[in-house]
Amino acid sequence: MRPTDCKYQKTHEWCKIQNGIATIGITDYAVSHLSDLVFLDLPAKGGSVKIGESFGEIESVKAVSSLYSPLNGEVIDSNKDLPDNLEWLAQEPFGKAWMIQAKVTATSPDLLDAAAYDAHCKAEG
Repeated sequence: MRPTDCKYQKTHEWCKIQNGIATIGITDYAVSHLSDLVFLDLPAKGGSVKIGESFGEIESVKAVSSLYSPLNGEVIDSNKDLPDNLEWLAQEPFGKAWMIQAKVTATSPDLLDAAAYDAHCKAEG
């Protein structure tokens, strides 16, 4: 079951906001559809993210996919260990496989709760 303390995007990113700081990653659904991950590009600390804009890329043997920000803010940390440990995404997509942390200035009005995201995934097939 997906964490209920996270918000989700239809593009399959999740975010958990605590004290104005968001932790962002991709969902188990995204990971299962990408499979065979080979590369991850994340932004550097100090960069900015904007709602709906790409903050990085993840590559599988099948395709390259952009990662879309669910919020506006400044990147305060990037999971430096994740690109060398892509298996974490399948093991703990909502835990140690987080991608970036950002100081939040605004969030997307289109974020879904866990139940709505589950319904979206079922509709997508």
